[in-house]
Amino acid sequence: MKRMNGNTVGVESGETVLFSDFEDGGEMWTGTGQRERRQRVVFSTPFKEAPTVQSSLALWDVDNATVMRADLRSEDITDEGFDLVFRTWGDTRIARVRIAWFAIGPLHQEEDWDIY
Repeated sequence: MKRMNGNTVGVESGETVLFSDFEDGGEMWTGTGQRERRQRVVFSTPFKEAPTVQSSLALWDVDNATVMRADLRSEDITDEGFDLVFRTWGDTRIARVRIAWFAIGPLHQEEDWDIY
């Protein structure tokens, strides 16, 4: 469990189209084997420390002739942002993916001191 001291908690959310490979014959649609797409998300205001980030599929357009395999993660989380990472493998064909995400964590307060 992540405990947050203070009363200033921030929540930020958004949606990101990670790829749309059916339009241009990209590797998620035409390839096989291990494939990955990664996109950096930058928060509008930095958190005081790395927040908790939750990501989920908002749109998943796949070929119904193959097995649907996917791994979605939020990686490299810092106070300023994180990476959305989508992986697939085998013969899975994915036309496009949109990811919804939200981050919750402590924010800086006016009373905070930076001691160098």
